[in-house]
Amino acid sequence: MAKVTRIPLISGNWKMHHNHFEAISMVQKLAYLLPREGVDGVDVSLHPPFTDIRSVQTVLEADDIPVALGAQHCHWEDKGALTGEISPTFLAKLNVAYVIVGHSERREIFGETDEMVNKKAKAILALAMTPIVCVGETLAEREAGETEDKVGGQVRAGLAGIKPEQVAGLVVAYEPIWAIGTGKTATAEDAQAVCAYVRSVVAEVAGTPAADAVRIQYGGSVKAANAAELMAQPDIDGALVGGASLVAEDFAGIIQFGSHRA
Repeated sequence: MAKVTRIPLISGNWKMHHNHFEAISMVQKLAYLLPREGVDGVDVSLHPPFTDIRSVQTVLEADDIPVALGAQHCHWEDKGALTGEISPTFLAKLNVAYVIVGHSERREIFGETDEMVNKKAKAILALAMTPIVCVGETLAEREAGETEDKVGGQVRAGLAGIKPEQVAGLVVAYEPIWAIGTGKTATAEDAQAVCAYVRSVVAEVAGTPAADAVRIQYGGSVKAANAAELMAQPDIDGALVGGASLVAEDFAGIIQFGSHRA
């Protein structure tokens, strides 16, 4: 069987950082640091706060910067009496390409369930955007040996009812909760083991061709210092980057590692 080539995806999740002026400056700095040949063989997405999306879209498109626009969250309904929520249709109209769903902070702080994550993933796919479906375990679950139960359950629930050809085109991000914002990072070997397990669960849910094609990111204190080792692993197809994506120089370095991995 021919080896499947998966283009790495490096995603910068800015969380609740950067107002729209800072966001414009950040994108311009990143574009300066990444000549077009620097992103060959790697996909890049930026996920700013909602108030920044239109500003970031304008800069990316006006300057023809080869970076995709992303969002951090959305609702699954197109419209309705849902004060404070964002319709996936609104995001599609802004040319958003990737939407993060089920991030651990949304699950742990705001109570998002697996069922909600699944509804969001389907709504995003219906509008020709790509969901980045996040999965991951807490420190207590890891120490209790429950990583596979937790992560496998999230993958099965998140992808339930999604067609295999759609699963093949989406992204799953393994982000161990115990490593997010803590400075702790899974070893490359541990991260690879869980990402390989995620791929095996995708195969169970959607078949081997979908599992071979789906891109699996690692997220959890990814930095320029550890990105190369992480992305050298066969089942890690990029990174969901938090804090390091807020600094143009750091994020550019991580993107370069993704390009080399390709």
